[in-house]
Amino acid sequence: MFTGIIEEIGTLISIKKEGTNQIFEIESAISNELKVDQSVAHNGVCLTVTEVDKNKNRHFVTAIEETLQKTDLGNWAAGSKLNLERCMPANGRFDGHIVQGHVDQTATCVKIVDENGSWRFYFEYEDKGNFTVEKGSICTNGVSLTVVDSESGSETKKGSFSVAIIPYTYQHTNYHKLKVGDTINLEFDIVGKYMKLLFEKHMNKN
Repeated sequence: MFTGIIEEIGTLISIKKEGTNQIFEIESAISNELKVDQSVAHNGVCLTVTEVDKNKNRHFVTAIEETLQKTDLGNWAAGSKLNLERCMPANGRFDGHIVQGHVDQTATCVKIVDENGSWRFYFEYEDKGNFTVEKGSICTNGVSLTVVDSESGSETKKGSFSVAIIPYTYQHTNYHKLKVGDTINLEFDIVGKYMKLLFEKHMNKN
């Protein structure tokens, strides 16, 4: 389990194909502290560490075909900057919100507004039954954020929302690299997903 508070920004060094899987080599300040079999969120995607090169401060993770299809991992290239977060320790604090590292779908950045001290990022995503609510939580590329504006996808078949990014978050995540047209990973609030499921089951009984 994660909280959406980014520890470090890693740099993708190389990608190696192995059948339908892809092996990613990542360099970061925390790579030499990682252990094989440890779960680490990469842009919000929970991946298992398969190898650690302590001499180069690098670690390796493998993504299967299903993960590649449901996330933006297929867009990664050498030099890509990745938000990294290790699993929350048992005695840790919830500084963000409950994040599983299971990406629901991707979204596209459609607008960025400089608000003279912060930034407003606007995103659009395909309506697949997921949703956001104003003042609710959303995980974007592994970053726990609060939704500012939210619109349903009932008519347009697309949902949309915006988030406000303060300077610290802008500088210490890969948000400072994000451009209009870029794709990000979305994990919707797990509490909202359970509530939706319970509501649908209740309605079906009636």
